[in-house]
Amino acid sequence: MLESLLGRSIPPGVPIGESWEIVDRPEAQSVVAGGSRAGLTLRSVLERECADVMGPEWQPSSPFPILVKWLDCHKRLSLQVHPPADVAKQLHGESKTENWYVAHTEQGTQLIVGLKRDTTRAQFERAIAENNLEACVHHFNVAVGDSILVPSGQVHAIDAGNLILEIQQNSDTTYRVYDWGRVGLDDKPRKLHIAESLKSILWDNFEPAPVRAAPTSGVIAECEAFLIRRVLLDPGEELRVPAGEQPRLLSIVSGSVTASGPRRAGAKGDSGERALGRGTNALLPYSGEFSFIADVPAILLVTEDFGSRGAAHA
Repeated sequence: MLESLLGRSIPPGVPIGESWEIVDRPEAQSVVAGGSRAGLTLRSVLERECADVMGPEWQPSSPFPILVKWLDCHKRLSLQVHPPADVAKQLHGESKTENWYVAHTEQGTQLIVGLKRDTTRAQFERAIAENNLEACVHHFNVAVGDSILVPSGQVHAIDAGNLILEIQQNSDTTYRVYDWGRVGLDDKPRKLHIAESLKSILWDNFEPAPVRAAPTSGVIAECEAFLIRRVLLDPGEELRVPAGEQPRLLSIVSGSVTASGPRRAGAKGDSGERALGRGTNALLPYSGEFSFIADVPAILLVTEDFGSRGAAHA
């Protein structure tokens, strides 16, 4: 689906399940695609132009707080959990809350998030030992445009046939608690992290409800780490992003837009227009003013309220 629906070039014969779109980690870096910063890594941009990109309170050494991925699920993913902040410190890992937006789904596919109501830890552990965990977790059908916030401590998995935009805290700590009895590419069972998972799972987190697709704009996810707004545009409608408020992320999950900007606050002129299609993820700097006009009906996700987190690291 990364290739067929988003037009990405995939190496032949190589199983690719994720595309890391916006990332600032020691093991992976986004590279600016165009403009005066083309070719620079996100880390280089933050070190050189921190105030322009993130605002005057941001510390250049602070990592970019959000990681954006496309997940192309050819097979059901393992059942996983990310540790809550207090447990992450004990286990020397990183906490991670994430949001999933369903950009494409095949008929009958599901998401698995949270525990079935009234499931206890003892029942869960017994089901692991008996290789029968399916009955302990919460399954639900999804449609294009649905989304769900998955906080740290909540067990989760994604069925095959889903293309998901994942917007998450900048973390790569994942504990695999169950793998549906499968083996890996080497024909051996993949490593599980059962002890770490059992410490991380929120045992009172039952059957969360997704935010269903709707023909209106509005907030679809809100937590301490970020807020995500869904913006629906008819052809010719415009989304304007003012300068000097906060950095934002723009994700085009449907349709296409014509973008103009960035134009810095108080400056004259414009850097020109460009077409942005489905699958685009972009960082909109604090200092820039932007305009996005829909060419066809379009759905945009705007992620915000993450920029103040860098100031806390001062």
